[in-house]
Amino acid sequence: MTRTELPDPETDSTTSVEQAIATRVSRRSFARTPVTTADVSQVLWATQGVTHERDGIEMRAAPSAGATYPIVAFLEVAPDGSERLEAGLYRYEPTGHALEVSLETTVHDDLTRAALSQEVVRDAPATIVLAADYDRTRTQYPDHGDRYVHMEAGHAAENVHLVCESRNLNTCPVGAFSDADVADVLDLPGRLDPLYLLPFGHRRTEN
Repeated sequence: MTRTELPDPETDSTTSVEQAIATRVSRRSFARTPVTTADVSQVLWATQGVTHERDGIEMRAAPSAGATYPIVAFLEVAPDGSERLEAGLYRYEPTGHALEVSLETTVHDDLTRAALSQEVVRDAPATIVLAADYDRTRTQYPDHGDRYVHMEAGHAAENVHLVCESRNLNTCPVGAFSDADVADVLDLPGRLDPLYLLPFGHRRTEN
């Protein structure tokens, strides 16, 4: 399986957290400029990247109940959507901060249709897909596991929003899609259920 090491994420910015929160809005249009590898690195790190280690466990950017980490992040790249990455689907590996190829062919049009043909998905150069392995959390929290998984997806999505805002990228969380069609298009393993689409890209000048 082809592996692409990502550049180290930045941990400082000229944009404060408070400023990013104040200016954050859902932005649904994108410039035609391909996303850079640095953009991809920063956004994926904010989604599920490793920040530190505690008691032998790699802790991630988004909080997780019991550090069960049920969320798996995929990156869908549209044709000409990245300056370096070929169109297709990649799985983000938090350990090592790298991408592994899941599908070596473009799935952009099919993903757009699975997302009910929404323009925000169609026009995005790249989309993060958050999928969940519920059993990872249900095993430890049988009564509230599903709730905790959904909370974690929200944490990760907000991280994406704030990092995009700080880097002058546009993004808009998308929850309206056919679960079965997204899972089929991305050839997700049966244990993974799609939860969230996060298309992102460079900001158009009129934004």
